[in-house]
Amino acid sequence: MMRLHNLRPRPGARHRVKRLGCGESSGHGKTSGKGHKGQKARSGGSIRLGFEGGQMPLIRRLPKRGFNNAAFHKHYVIVNLADLNQFKAGTVVNEQLLRGANLIRGHFAGIKILGDGELKHGLTIEADKVSASARQKIEKAGGTITLMEARRAERANIDLAPEDVKAETATTKPRTKAKANSPKKKR
Repeated sequence: MMRLHNLRPRPGARHRVKRLGCGESSGHGKTSGKGHKGQKARSGGSIRLGFEGGQMPLIRRLPKRGFNNAAFHKHYVIVNLADLNQFKAGTVVNEQLLRGANLIRGHFAGIKILGDGELKHGLTIEADKVSASARQKIEKAGGTITLMEARRAERANIDLAPEDVKAETATTKPRTKAKANSPKKKR
């Protein structure tokens, strides 16, 4: 019977420690696996990634040109129709439900539904993007689609009531210009 005091690591999971500095007959004698002399043979002699011995490193030798749009790229998490069959008919499929079912995780700009697989029953799907084939299959199964991006845009365009808008008050004093002929301090 397995008990806490019986637990052992699997055979081969733990390796014997390389014992260094135990003489010539240890198999790791003399230079202890560090080769002959040089910076890497010294204690604390580690060099950072990309270091070229003081020579101008490659990353600094190459010219930096152009513009890369990768920093502004929106990442959409993909969910296929075949994955949605685990939900009951008439369920509202949204981000919270998908996270709870471990179909999506991490940070992303939105959810995109793709048409891989067949949908067996009608679902109400709330997503940011839907492919054309997925839209056809969802509507054929008797489901509906709500695009969240359109809903967010509507919310952004709603004008606030005047009492909701806070008027900014100028609490800072205006700066005064320094006198042109003021004497300078000597050091």
